[in-house]
Amino acid sequence: MATLEIKDLHVEVIDEENQTAKEILKGVNLSMKSGEIHAIMGPNGTGKSTLSQTIMGQSAYHITQGDILLDGESIIELPVDERARRGLFLAMQYPAEIQGVTNAEFLRAAMNARRTTDNQISVMNFLKELDKNLDLLDMSEAMTERYLNEGFSGGEKKRNEILQLLMIKPTFALLDEIDSGLDIDALKVVSKGVNAMRGANFGSLIITHYQRLLNYIVPDVVHIMMDGRIVKTGDASLALRLEKEGYAGLRDALNLDVALVDEN
Repeated sequence: MATLEIKDLHVEVIDEENQTAKEILKGVNLSMKSGEIHAIMGPNGTGKSTLSQTIMGQSAYHITQGDILLDGESIIELPVDERARRGLFLAMQYPAEIQGVTNAEFLRAAMNARRTTDNQISVMNFLKELDKNLDLLDMSEAMTERYLNEGFSGGEKKRNEILQLLMIKPTFALLDEIDSGLDIDALKVVSKGVNAMRGANFGSLIITHYQRLLNYIVPDVVHIMMDGRIVKTGDASLALRLEKEGYAGLRDALNLDVALVDEN
């Protein structure tokens, strides 16, 4: 059983133009194991995406205090590619477009990056796995020959991120607002892909604003983040309560002195 632990994590973002730093995360604590699905919900600007980017090692986010442990070992000094090789995966809210690299080329390279040099996946086995997952996500084979995310619609990019998830099979997936901009049919397909990964060897941290995603991917644990901290943790019923009361209602119930960003 693999573990991912966030301990007293403080993170700031540097504004290089003004040479100023702004603290975003203010002491986040979170622990999860493979086999679990965790959801993080919270108002805009509270640090949810900052947390996922920091776990993955994006250089714009500077850790000033705390640690990130993967299977008990600190990873905060590791570069992004090494974290990926060790089993972390980030599905971003706005995936980048990469010209000159097809989806198929990227997928096979990413899969082999987690394998030893004498255990690279064969073309036949790669294509077999690819066809199975394309069918699961109702994606055409033509998408695999297109350059990575180039000219993709928002829904196609999200499906493509889940295709990468299914092919790479990470230990922990950080899914940052994978439901953003999706219609109900696309949401069901993306959720089906995530649910297909559920099992003892896989865990996921899902960042979302909305209960509707959690109707399809039912979390084991729900965390509420406000003002750079996790202020409440519970089971799936916590998200239902949040849907009913809103962040303001939960803030008042917890007697929190937290200013909320206008969601509109």
